[in-house]
Amino acid sequence: MRYFLVDQLPFLDGKWRLAQQRRLLKRVLSTVMLFALSLVATAQADTPEAARWHREAQAVTITRDDWGIAHVHGKTDADAVFGMAYAQAEDDFNRVETNYLNAMGRLAEAEGESAIWRDLRMKLFIDPAELQRQYARCPGWLQALMNAWADGLNDYLATHPEVHPHVIKHFEPWMALSFSEGSIGGDIERAALDPLAAFYGHDAETTASVAMPSSWAEPSGSNGIAIAPKLTVNGHALLLINPHTSFYFRSELQMSSDAGLDAYGAVTWGQFFVYQGFNPHIGWMHTSTTADAVDEFAETIVQQGGKLFYRYGNTLRPVSVRQISVPYRKPDGTMAERRFTVYATHHGPIVREQDGKWMAMALMNKPTQALEQSWLRTKASDYASYMKVAALQANSSNNTIFADDKGEIAYLHPQFIPRRDDRFDYTKPVDGSDPATDWKGLHVLNELPRVLNPPNGWIMNTNDWPYSAAGPYSPKRADYPRYMDTVGENPRGIHATMLLTGQRDFTLASLITLAFDSYLPEFAHQIPILVAD
Repeated sequence: MRYFLVDQLPFLDGKWRLAQQRRLLKRVLSTVMLFALSLVATAQADTPEAARWHREAQAVTITRDDWGIAHVHGKTDADAVFGMAYAQAEDDFNRVETNYLNAMGRLAEAEGESAIWRDLRMKLFIDPAELQRQYARCPGWLQALMNAWADGLNDYLATHPEVHPHVIKHFEPWMALSFSEGSIGGDIERAALDPLAAFYGHDAETTASVAMPSSWAEPSGSNGIAIAPKLTVNGHALLLINPHTSFYFRSELQMSSDAGLDAYGAVTWGQFFVYQGFNPHIGWMHTSTTADAVDEFAETIVQQGGKLFYRYGNTLRPVSVRQISVPYRKPDGTMAERRFTVYATHHGPIVREQDGKWMAMALMNKPTQALEQSWLRTKASDYASYMKVAALQANSSNNTIFADDKGEIAYLHPQFIPRRDDRFDYTKPVDGSDPATDWKGLHVLNELPRVLNPPNGWIMNTNDWPYSAAGPYSPKRADYPRYMDTVGENPRGIHATMLLTGQRDFTLASLITLAFDSYLPEFAHQIPILVAD
């Protein structure tokens, strides 16, 4: 592994090349540091696994600019993944490990009994044995990336003996499938912990042990804007990527390879793809969607002959029953575990009880396709190739604002949208005994709200509905089922429409200025009421 520190790296017209970086190298880490790393690597190379890590490291260059941002280059895509995993671990290994402890339902092994219910919730949906089976069925190119990801993290631990993981002392390639979509909050987190603990804990004391969220939360809400070439000074499309997450939720880096990879942007700690950002041809921005892709089904439970069944139409179906073990760390540092008998129907795992009904939760669970889609979109070169990747339909939680160097701009709805009977209100639990409430496959892409190159020349989304994404050229609400949106228009969307309508001659600077306009349209409504009162 070669390490460099460099002065500020320029980015002209959103493009960069490794050759430019190398010409700008001004100072190199001391020979002593490189020699020390070499000694560590040599000492570790007495096992076949460590020898493989050492060989992989030789194909990677990590360059850090004046802001500490890592620019990782490898001969192959897998080499780049190895290097970016290593660089992320350098920056904040604790967050990398913590994200995977949470994703695999192992947080209580580090944080103790208070995390048991969070772990149980994850284990209702995430099964390591199933992930290992999926890994074995993955295409070879994806396995190679997962292998490199695990090798990069393991090489970091081997060469940094002063770092002591809380739990994961060795990463396995299949673990990458447990955390493969990248959103700020996974769909599984829609299952509230208190009701889950009340159902599976069976006592008030257990429920009270669930850690409550802080009364203060960081402001949230992402904004994406795409401007067509006809509205810009230089005749190129512009894309504003303005994600709002907790301050340390994602890192920033560039990853490139001799095989054509060249992506820059935001990476969620521990994941090996650029979640939102740009490559030399396209840029993509995600905003958390208001579409409904997670539903609860109220199951009518019947006991017969000491067994559990649930009503479905005119029949009784057996409730699926299995055991889940949740290990946790005791205050004295020793390990213990709690065992739970958990239940599921064909709709999904049971997550709570309400009014005598058991609530089953249905959501997207496509780890392999989600990882494929998350990676492949970073290598798309235009709108057509991006849509080919979107056909994997493994994005359930994000709207996308898109722009490319051909001048095309687009709004895309999440691609995982279950087809449902629009007579039912899926924002509330629906009757699981009625077959008419079942999901009926997924909507195909051309059935989803979408905007491509609207005549007005701009597209935006602010975590609101898609029906104002392009002003008068937006999708029409009446043309779509109501579950395509559950919130409506928000004040940020109203503000964006006000600012964008009629504007021309955009530059990068003027788009940034527009994005930080301080007018608050909701106050125009609220302040007169306050004054009158």
